[in-house]
Amino acid sequence: MIQIQVPATSANLGSGFDALGLALTLYNRVWMEEYDGILISSRDAVPIPTDASNLIFWAASRLYEECGRKMPGLRIIQENHIPMASGLGSSSACIVAGLLGANRLLGSPLGKSDLIHLAAKIEGHPDNTTPAISGGLVASAVEGERVYSISVPVSEKIRFAVFHPPFELKTEQARSVLPRQYSREDVVYNLSRSALMIASLFSGETENLRVAVQDKVHQPYRLGLIPDAETVFRLTYELGSLGTYISGAGPTIIAMIDSEVEASFAAQAMPHLESRGVRGWDLWILQTDSQGAVISLGTPME
Repeated sequence: MIQIQVPATSANLGSGFDALGLALTLYNRVWMEEYDGILISSRDAVPIPTDASNLIFWAASRLYEECGRKMPGLRIIQENHIPMASGLGSSSACIVAGLLGANRLLGSPLGKSDLIHLAAKIEGHPDNTTPAISGGLVASAVEGERVYSISVPVSEKIRFAVFHPPFELKTEQARSVLPRQYSREDVVYNLSRSALMIASLFSGETENLRVAVQDKVHQPYRLGLIPDAETVFRLTYELGSLGTYISGAGPTIIAMIDSEVEASFAAQAMPHLESRGVRGWDLWILQTDSQGAVISLGTPME
């Protein structure tokens, strides 16, 4: 039996809509082996499909099909730590786990670039799936039917304070509120800030991050879909956030903070939120995952 560990991902980073993403130190784990039939189970209380509609199974089936091989069936065990419909790449983690697991079971016929392309093709865009595979901070572009991407490390100075609310926001709903056209001025506004974001995270020049997270493409339209979002944004800046943004399509909100204030930020954030009537949110302080998805041999520990 093989084990696939896949990191959560945060896409867009404010200004880099559908182009930027990074991997975080929060993980789903999947165990997989060929099996005579379909046997899918969860190690936690998260409800999952246990038939062929399961996204991990479906992605694995897709890879077998791409390789011209018939899949006998799979036994899949899931351990879910990435919350669903939260803007942290839960669906991408399932797609990546299915593809990488199936590829290993077949003797690794596809290389990394092929897996990145296929994952993005299934997901529809590469900003979550590519960092889940590559790790680090990833800039991606689609040309024709191929994904071109580069992964770079993020400065050790920076931590990611992840504010996860007690409700979901479907990507389809979050995309439905976006305009179909943008002005040239708005496009230039975002392009300049997304370039600044990459350079700032890589170099550790954190004074630029508050400008780099600003955008005119998606966050102004999505903010109203997330109850208490404005309160969370305001509080993070009061506590010293370097730059705060909606993760992916939301509803999770992430504040980039200096590693030196990690403890004080974590101690103050939730009490301050609750004092303002915002309850039920979770807070995790995460770092950038530099490896991406990892495959190893093993069975779940009881």
